[in-house]
Amino acid sequence: MSYFCSLTLVGLFMYLGDIGTDTALVFTYFHEEHYVWSGLTALFIITGLTVNQIFSYAWFLEDMHKNVMDSKPKRWYLVLHIFGMGILLRYVRALMSQNGYLKKGYEEGSSKLFSDTADLSMLKLFETFLESAPQLLLQLYVHQNHEEWSVLQYMSMVFSFFNLAWSLVDYRICLRKSLPQSRELPSALPTTVYLLYKLFTITSLILSYSLLLILSVYSTVGFTSLWLLGTIRAHHLKTNFCSSGVLELLYRGVIGAVLVFTFFNVKGQDTKRDMTVYYFFWTVINFSTPLLMFFLKPELKTITIFLVVSGVIYGGSLLGLILLVLYYRFLHSKQEAKKQYDEVDGLENVDGQEKETTPSTRRTREFIKP
Repeated sequence: MSYFCSLTLVGLFMYLGDIGTDTALVFTYFHEEHYVWSGLTALFIITGLTVNQIFSYAWFLEDMHKNVMDSKPKRWYLVLHIFGMGILLRYVRALMSQNGYLKKGYEEGSSKLFSDTADLSMLKLFETFLESAPQLLLQLYVHQNHEEWSVLQYMSMVFSFFNLAWSLVDYRICLRKSLPQSRELPSALPTTVYLLYKLFTITSLILSYSLLLILSVYSTVGFTSLWLLGTIRAHHLKTNFCSSGVLELLYRGVIGAVLVFTFFNVKGQDTKRDMTVYYFFWTVINFSTPLLMFFLKPELKTITIFLVVSGVIYGGSLLGLILLVLYYRFLHSKQEAKKQYDEVDGLENVDGQEKETTPSTRRTREFIKP
């Protein structure tokens, strides 16, 4: 079994496990008459699935229009996406592409292999921040306010966490291979540091959000405001990710959801100032939330879980910031990043001439920035 095949199968297992445990929780909460929890859990599942089906089918149509793939199965693809099976279809196509890559060789198989895996990687990242991350936040909140914790709740949070982690690893591999000057796999050290930096910063922020929800459920208004600010920021940057204006608006909404949980360079420009501002407010949220809980809910002072969560927030925040600095100071390839920033959407400069790239490559370079 090839390396890429193993990565794809692990990703498929994480995806099915995440969706499966969350779906089981929907029925469990409903049976226990926790209708709000059941509804919210279902809402996150449906939102992630729906948005992914829309983008997945739109990208299939774009590839068909560009003659990158056969247009004959268009109707079957539409039916599969209507029933929420677009991601599973892409996993099947990715596995078939990897098999073709092994049989046909590098030149003939690599383009199709990258095309299928790149789109799948981006869709997985969408799903992660539309379903896995919000689901993890919701289950942590329920976990901290429910006296009886079930095995299913633990499984849901574990799958959400590892699905998040795996999507970030897959994202960085795809980023590396999308660069024209670097087609090899990323080395282990930068990938590990990047993964840990993201996991520490995202996890500490999600825990802070869960404490804010305990403090007041009206914190959801603040989360919605953060999403709106991120969406407006993406609109202000005039992102050019989609060929359709309507899809571009939806994409900017997805970016808003991503920015609620982590920083992403969504335009391919120098983001030192934006990242500094983002992580300044991130630091304020993480370091002030446990203190707010300490003063506004003094009855929690002696509760072990509150002390543990506060310790994880502070420890994770410090480690995340340290790893962020280490990654961008010593491990991030500035030369590759500069070349990537200078890319024109849909064009690749080869020997001084502009060469049209595949739709998947253009999408990858427009969305996935360092």
